[in-house]
Amino acid sequence: MKNTALALILTCTATAAGAIDIPVAAREYVEARMPVWRADPMLIAAVQAQNAAHASLTDAAILDRDAKWRAEVGQSDQPTIKPVLTNDAAQRLRAWVHEAGGTVAEIFLMDNRGLNVAVAEVTSDYWQGDEEKFTATYPVGADAVHVSEVDFDESSQLFEIQISFTITDATGAPIGAMTVALNAEALD
Repeated sequence: MKNTALALILTCTATAAGAIDIPVAAREYVEARMPVWRADPMLIAAVQAQNAAHASLTDAAILDRDAKWRAEVGQSDQPTIKPVLTNDAAQRLRAWVHEAGGTVAEIFLMDNRGLNVAVAEVTSDYWQGDEEKFTATYPVGADAVHVSEVDFDESSQLFEIQISFTITDATGAPIGAMTVALNAEALD
């Protein structure tokens, strides 16, 4: 209950002098960096490569991979997670998290099916395709942006707000999506 109450307080538009509207501040933070993130050739290439590699995956195969990922979370042996956590694109995402100095809690990149391409930190699942971070971005179009509610993240022990947006290729065609989770308390 305490966490829910604080989340509600953080999401409300503040009227006191000097206070901020967390969702607006989060969106402004991400939108200021979005052109660089969206245009990164390494990330675009990683998404395109995974789109090609996974073009023939069935829905059953996607759910199977997602189940394997979930079973590996917290385990020492992570054959499904490790390639997504250690690839060059994931290293780039971790560098951005580090450069943000505590404002960015996590970043992950998804392909055109909602499967993780690269993650800065291990996510709870591999397939994001049934969640708004994906359904409200990639399928909507090139300029789509989704702002979540502020929520308490048990793994990070932080109040976070997620901003998700479509990733495009050089022609402007949607190829995937990215989610950036911000520490809501660091935005003031």
